[in-house]
Amino acid sequence: MPHECPVCHDRLEVTGLVCPSCQTRVEGRFVVNEFAVLPPEQLEILRLFVRTRGNLKEMERILGVSYPTVRARFEGLLRSLGYEAAAGEDEARLDRAQVLERLEKGEISAGEAAELLRALKKR
Repeated sequence: MPHECPVCHDRLEVTGLVCPSCQTRVEGRFVVNEFAVLPPEQLEILRLFVRTRGNLKEMERILGVSYPTVRARFEGLLRSLGYEAAAGEDEARLDRAQVLERLEKGEISAGEAAELLRALKKR
């Protein structure tokens, strides 16, 4: 479902619902939940988080990426939902120099480094 106006980029409102079986229409202003406006990549992270019962290590295995990448994607999801990181998580985040150092050592791929750097930029 689109959630942003293609002209002014303001948030769209749902004003109608239709039953596909009998064509009954309900009109009004409806509030969508915060999950309905997530981009597809973050919605997939949320689904995987639920499926793995919150096990980030299992998410790492399924996605085939490093733990810091999973963590960065999950923290991006939390920020999109308006949730703050738990106390002490800021210290655990990698800074730019650490990401580049891990890339240079071959500990992470270029794609993983790009993902981590994008996550850092969004902070």
